[in-house]
Amino acid sequence: MSPKHFLNFKDFSKEFLNSIIERGLELKSLKNLPKTLENKSLGLIFEKPSTRTRVSFEIGVQSLGGNSIFLSSSDLQISRGEPVSDTARVLSSMLDAVVIRTANHELLDIYSQNSSIPVINGLSNLYHPCQILADLMTFKECNGDSEISKVAWIGDSNNVCNSYIEAAEIFNFDLNIYCPKGFEPNPEIMNSKKNNVVLTETKKDALKDAKIVTTDVWTSMHSENQSSEKTNLFKGYSVDPACMELADNSAIFLHCLPAHRGEEISIDMLDHESSKVWIQAENRLHVQQALLETLLLT
Repeated sequence: MSPKHFLNFKDFSKEFLNSIIERGLELKSLKNLPKTLENKSLGLIFEKPSTRTRVSFEIGVQSLGGNSIFLSSSDLQISRGEPVSDTARVLSSMLDAVVIRTANHELLDIYSQNSSIPVINGLSNLYHPCQILADLMTFKECNGDSEISKVAWIGDSNNVCNSYIEAAEIFNFDLNIYCPKGFEPNPEIMNSKKNNVVLTETKKDALKDAKIVTTDVWTSMHSENQSSEKTNLFKGYSVDPACMELADNSAIFLHCLPAHRGEEISIDMLDHESSKVWIQAENRLHVQQALLETLLLT
């Protein structure tokens, strides 16, 4: 049987993803975690720095009785020219699952095509699906059975935004994106979706009735060389408490972190009463534990 890979949302149903979110909430509520992943080994192959992704996966698998091994790209023979396909075949014989964090989504595709164990996207230049699972879990934790009706994305249409576009179709919520011209979502991802994803002309239009207001740094991990140019272009595309006044009165603010205070958010936004960012960050741990259980045990 072919392994289940988790590279983006497109191959999964709302019911499947909701089951992971529900299990994440259940695991979060337990004082004593079950050792469901006993004797399971997770490999983490990272090309880029990480705080939340690395720690949440490492602690997540260990807390459920498994173990992990961290491998930067320089630790592997890939750095010396070994084909990704060969590395995938070798590690498949030694590990039970792999998390990959890469600047090149194509590497994930090649790796998964040659892997006999589950491959999880820990972030690529195109998608960050684990982050959106945590976001959706955070909304449910804060709102119970209430459905998300609208999300406002303010700023750069990056990999996190792309995963929100996929989630909007699956979970049937409206996604309003307010971004500078020239920084719209990937056309292939945008054009393949239904009309519930809209590029708005003003920030006010994007925020109206939004249940989630979210953003990310203006300079993503793979575009640091554009920093000064983007800072000028993105003035006016930040989120502050005044923005939350334009959204639904129960709206929550989310940010995948790290955050640049004074750029994409105001100095006080992370600690605003609507901010659930610290809950959101912790939920990476719980929802990824649920994801690992689902991929490895079902």
